[in-house]
Amino acid sequence: MKLDPFYLIVDSADWIERLVPLGVRLVQLRMKDGDEVVLRAHIRRAKTVCAAHNCQLILNDYWQLALEEGCDALHLGQEDMADADLNAIRRAGIKFGLSTHDEAELETALAAKPDYVALGPIWPTILKTMKWDPQGLERLQTWRNRIGSLPLVAIGGVTVEKLDGVFAKGADSAAVVTDILRHENPEERTKSWLERTRQWR
Repeated sequence: MKLDPFYLIVDSADWIERLVPLGVRLVQLRMKDGDEVVLRAHIRRAKTVCAAHNCQLILNDYWQLALEEGCDALHLGQEDMADADLNAIRRAGIKFGLSTHDEAELETALAAKPDYVALGPIWPTILKTMKWDPQGLERLQTWRNRIGSLPLVAIGGVTVEKLDGVFAKGADSAAVVTDILRHENPEERTKSWLERTRQWR
């Protein structure tokens, strides 16, 4: 699975409609709350925008909805992976990535033969409370050496200013949430990410 170096993560189709037309090529829709009707509506809106702008859409967690709504990529956390029917996901031709935070989770992830692996948090993050300490860039290099050519995503506290270090240590893609969504001007920050990641695209 080829990943764009700029991996935007948002919590609604509103953000996708707002930011993807700027040139974003990889976006994850991660909605933690909402009933099924609402989720389906956001998925459908997101798919429409992404199809129009040549953007890869990855749905977080809801693997049954991904199957039913014809999504072609998923991201699963470790708990979600344990509950998901990976064989059904594969039969549907859906690519999937897995989160990892320590060695045990990496082993579990690799055994599932994902299409990419994410490591985090690289730096402290305000997005959610984490039971893991920040991994740091050296752990990113360790993961790179362990997983070979499998695409590697760095997540957690990543900003435009930290991208050189992330890619120097072997990440294929840098995931971002708060550096854009909580910025005073998300559009301009998105453009900065697009410009800064151009050299790795």
